[in-house]
Amino acid sequence: MPTFNNSYSRMVAWLKVILPLVALGLLSTMFLISKSIDPTKSLTYAQVDLDAVMREQKISGPSFSSVTKDGAAITFSAESARPEEGKNRYSANGMVARIETPDGAVVDINAQDAMIDGSASQIDLTGGVTLVTSTKYTIHTPGLTTSMDATNIASYGPVTARGPLGEISAGQARISQQSGNSGTYLLVFKGGVKLVYDPPAEGEN
Repeated sequence: MPTFNNSYSRMVAWLKVILPLVALGLLSTMFLISKSIDPTKSLTYAQVDLDAVMREQKISGPSFSSVTKDGAAITFSAESARPEEGKNRYSANGMVARIETPDGAVVDINAQDAMIDGSASQIDLTGGVTLVTSTKYTIHTPGLTTSMDATNIASYGPVTARGPLGEISAGQARISQQSGNSGTYLLVFKGGVKLVYDPPAEGEN
Protein backbone atom coordinates (compact mmCIF):
# COMPACT_ATOMS: atom_id res chain seq x y z
CA MET A 1 0.00 0.00 0.00
CA PRO A 2 1.44 3.41 -0.94
CA THR A 3 2.46 5.77 1.83
CA PHE A 4 1.77 9.50 2.00
CA ASN A 5 4.36 12.05 3.06
CA ASN A 6 2.01 14.84 3.96
CA SER A 7 -1.44 15.45 5.42
CA TYR A 8 -2.84 16.80 2.14
CA SER A 9 -2.24 13.53 0.35
CA ARG A 10 -3.82 11.58 3.19
CA MET A 11 -6.95 13.80 3.09
CA VAL A 12 -7.34 13.28 -0.65
CA ALA A 13 -7.11 9.53 -0.20
CA TRP A 14 -9.77 9.53 2.50
CA LEU A 15 -12.10 11.73 0.43
CA LYS A 16 -11.88 9.23 -2.42
CA VAL A 17 -13.39 6.68 -0.07
CA ILE A 18 -15.83 8.87 1.92
CA LEU A 19 -17.47 10.85 -0.92
CA PRO A 20 -18.72 7.78 -2.85
CA LEU A 21 -20.17 6.40 0.41
CA VAL A 22 -21.95 9.71 1.09
CA ALA A 23 -23.36 9.74 -2.44
CA LEU A 24 -24.59 6.17 -2.05
CA GLY A 25 -26.27 7.09 1.24
CA LEU A 26 -28.06 10.05 -0.36
CA LEU A 27 -29.36 7.91 -3.21
CA SER A 28 -30.64 5.30 -0.76
CA THR A 29 -32.42 7.99 1.25
CA MET A 30 -34.12 9.35 -1.91
CA PHE A 31 -35.42 5.91 -2.83
CA LEU A 32 -36.70 5.31 0.70
CA ILE A 33 -38.55 8.62 0.70
CA SER A 34 -40.13 7.98 -2.69
CA LYS A 35 -41.38 4.60 -1.50
CA SER A 36 -43.03 6.19 1.54
CA ILE A 37 -45.54 8.19 -0.64
CA ASP A 38 -49.03 6.78 -0.38
CA PRO A 39 -50.63 6.93 -3.83
CA THR A 40 -54.12 6.55 -2.34
CA LYS A 41 -53.77 10.01 -0.79
CA SER A 42 -53.37 11.53 -4.25
CA LEU A 43 -56.51 9.70 -5.33
CA THR A 44 -58.38 11.13 -2.34
CA TYR A 45 -57.47 14.69 -3.28
CA ALA A 46 -58.50 14.03 -6.87
CA GLN A 47 -61.89 12.78 -5.67
CA VAL A 48 -62.43 15.91 -3.58
CA ASP A 49 -61.75 18.09 -6.63
CA LEU A 50 -64.18 16.02 -8.68
CA ASP A 51 -66.90 16.42 -6.08
CA ALA A 52 -66.38 20.19 -6.09
CA VAL A 53 -66.72 20.29 -9.85
CA MET A 54 -69.93 18.25 -9.68
CA ARG A 55 -71.38 20.64 -7.10
CA GLU A 56 -70.57 23.62 -9.32
CA GLN A 57 -72.06 22.22 -12.51
CA LYS A 58 -73.94 24.86 -14.44
CA ILE A 59 -76.22 25.11 -17.43
CA SER A 60 -75.35 28.18 -19.49
CA GLY A 61 -78.14 30.08 -21.19
CA PRO A 62 -81.07 27.73 -20.40
CA SER A 63 -84.49 28.56 -21.85
CA PHE A 64 -87.87 26.92 -22.22
CA SER A 65 -91.35 27.84 -23.43
CA SER A 66 -94.83 26.39 -23.02
CA VAL A 67 -98.52 27.19 -23.21
CA THR A 68 -100.42 27.36 -19.92
CA LYS A 69 -103.72 25.62 -19.37
CA ASP A 70 -105.54 28.95 -19.77
CA GLY A 71 -103.94 29.49 -23.18
CA ALA A 72 -101.13 31.94 -22.38
CA ALA A 73 -97.73 31.55 -24.04
CA ILE A 74 -94.90 31.70 -21.52
CA THR A 75 -91.14 31.76 -22.12
CA PHE A 76 -88.27 31.79 -19.64
CA SER A 77 -84.53 32.23 -20.13
CA ALA A 78 -81.57 32.79 -17.79
CA GLU A 79 -77.87 33.54 -17.87
CA SER A 80 -77.12 30.32 -16.00
CA ALA A 81 -78.77 27.65 -13.86
CA ARG A 82 -77.63 24.82 -11.60
CA PRO A 83 -79.42 21.84 -10.05
CA GLU A 84 -80.32 22.04 -6.37
CA GLU A 85 -81.10 19.39 -3.77
CA GLY A 86 -84.50 17.90 -4.33
CA LYS A 87 -86.27 16.54 -7.37
CA ASN A 88 -86.44 18.81 -10.43
CA ARG A 89 -85.27 22.00 -8.69
CA TYR A 90 -82.88 24.56 -10.17
CA SER A 91 -81.51 27.93 -9.13
CA ALA A 92 -80.94 30.50 -11.86
CA ASN A 93 -79.36 33.91 -12.31
CA GLY A 94 -80.39 36.67 -14.67
CA MET A 95 -83.92 35.41 -15.27
CA VAL A 96 -86.00 36.93 -18.10
CA ALA A 97 -89.61 35.90 -18.75
CA ARG A 98 -92.43 36.88 -21.11
CA ILE A 99 -96.08 36.00 -20.75
CA GLU A 100 -98.49 36.60 -23.65
CA THR A 101 -102.14 36.09 -22.76
CA PRO A 102 -104.89 35.13 -25.22
CA ASP A 103 -106.45 38.61 -25.00
CA GLY A 104 -103.25 40.14 -26.41
CA ALA A 105 -101.69 41.38 -23.17
CA VAL A 106 -97.94 40.99 -22.62
CA VAL A 107 -95.95 40.95 -19.37
CA ASP A 108 -92.13 41.10 -19.43
CA ILE A 109 -90.35 40.09 -16.22
CA ASN A 110 -86.71 40.55 -15.19
CA ALA A 111 -85.21 39.20 -11.96
CA GLN A 112 -81.74 38.81 -10.51
CA ASP A 113 -82.30 35.34 -9.01
CA ALA A 114 -84.82 32.56 -9.40
CA MET A 115 -85.68 29.19 -7.90
CA ILE A 116 -87.39 26.89 -10.39
CA ASP A 117 -89.48 24.06 -8.93
CA GLY A 118 -90.51 21.82 -11.80
CA SER A 119 -92.46 19.46 -9.58
CA ALA A 120 -94.67 22.30 -8.28
CA SER A 121 -94.70 24.13 -11.65
CA GLN A 122 -93.64 27.29 -9.83
CA ILE A 123 -90.85 29.86 -10.09
CA ASP A 124 -89.85 32.15 -7.20
CA LEU A 125 -88.11 35.32 -8.36
CA THR A 126 -85.98 37.33 -5.91
CA GLY A 127 -83.22 39.90 -5.74
CA GLY A 128 -85.30 42.72 -7.18
CA VAL A 129 -87.97 42.06 -9.82
CA THR A 130 -89.28 44.34 -12.56
CA LEU A 131 -92.49 43.77 -14.53
CA VAL A 132 -93.45 45.76 -17.61
CA THR A 133 -96.96 45.28 -18.95
CA SER A 134 -98.40 46.09 -22.35
CA THR A 135 -100.92 48.30 -20.51
CA LYS A 136 -97.98 50.63 -19.77
CA TYR A 137 -97.36 49.73 -16.14
CA THR A 138 -93.83 49.29 -14.80
CA ILE A 139 -93.83 47.48 -11.47
CA HIS A 140 -90.94 46.96 -9.02
CA THR A 141 -91.01 44.47 -6.14
CA PRO A 142 -88.42 42.56 -4.05
CA GLY A 143 -89.82 39.18 -5.16
CA LEU A 144 -92.73 37.33 -6.67
CA THR A 145 -94.08 33.90 -7.47
CA THR A 146 -95.31 32.84 -10.90
CA SER A 147 -96.85 29.59 -12.06
CA MET A 148 -95.54 27.75 -15.09
CA ASP A 149 -98.81 26.06 -15.98
CA ALA A 150 -101.24 28.98 -15.47
CA THR A 151 -101.23 32.76 -15.68
CA ASN A 152 -100.87 33.59 -12.02
CA ILE A 153 -98.28 36.12 -10.88
CA ALA A 154 -98.21 37.42 -7.29
CA SER A 155 -95.68 39.56 -5.48
CA TYR A 156 -94.80 38.56 -1.92
CA GLY A 157 -93.57 41.96 -0.96
CA PRO A 158 -94.60 45.60 -1.36
CA VAL A 159 -94.72 47.01 -4.86
CA THR A 160 -94.22 50.38 -6.48
CA ALA A 161 -95.59 51.04 -9.94
CA ARG A 162 -95.74 53.70 -12.58
CA GLY A 163 -98.63 53.65 -15.03
CA PRO A 164 -101.20 55.68 -16.91
CA LEU A 165 -102.86 56.80 -13.64
CA GLY A 166 -99.61 57.92 -12.00
CA GLU A 167 -97.53 56.51 -9.12
CA ILE A 168 -98.92 53.53 -7.20
CA SER A 169 -97.66 51.82 -4.03
CA ALA A 170 -99.28 48.75 -2.51
CA GLY A 171 -98.66 45.78 -0.28
CA GLN A 172 -99.09 43.33 -3.15
CA ALA A 173 -99.79 43.10 -6.88
CA ARG A 174 -101.32 40.16 -8.73
CA ILE A 175 -101.90 39.31 -12.37
CA SER A 176 -104.35 36.49 -13.00
CA GLN A 177 -107.25 35.33 -15.12
CA GLN A 178 -110.55 36.95 -14.18
CA SER A 179 -112.74 34.48 -12.35
CA GLY A 180 -115.62 33.24 -14.50
CA ASN A 181 -114.43 35.13 -17.57
CA SER A 182 -112.09 33.00 -19.62
CA GLY A 183 -109.60 34.96 -21.71
CA THR A 184 -109.72 38.11 -19.57
CA TYR A 185 -106.83 39.00 -17.27
CA LEU A 186 -106.59 41.54 -14.47
CA LEU A 187 -103.78 43.47 -12.80
CA VAL A 188 -104.87 44.05 -9.19
CA PHE A 189 -103.14 46.12 -6.48
CA LYS A 190 -104.13 45.50 -2.87
CA GLY A 191 -102.92 45.91 0.69
CA GLY A 192 -102.77 49.62 1.54
CA VAL A 193 -102.93 50.96 -2.00
CA LYS A 194 -101.78 54.55 -2.46
CA LEU A 195 -102.21 56.40 -5.75
CA VAL A 196 -100.60 59.69 -6.65
CA TYR A 197 -102.68 60.70 -9.64
CA ASP A 198 -100.73 62.20 -12.50
CA PRO A 199 -103.01 62.79 -15.45
CA PRO A 200 -101.44 62.82 -18.90
CA ALA A 201 -100.82 66.17 -20.49
CA GLU A 202 -103.10 67.29 -23.28
CA GLY A 203 -102.29 65.59 -26.53
CA GLU A 204 -100.76 62.50 -24.83
CA ASN A 205 -102.45 59.11 -25.18
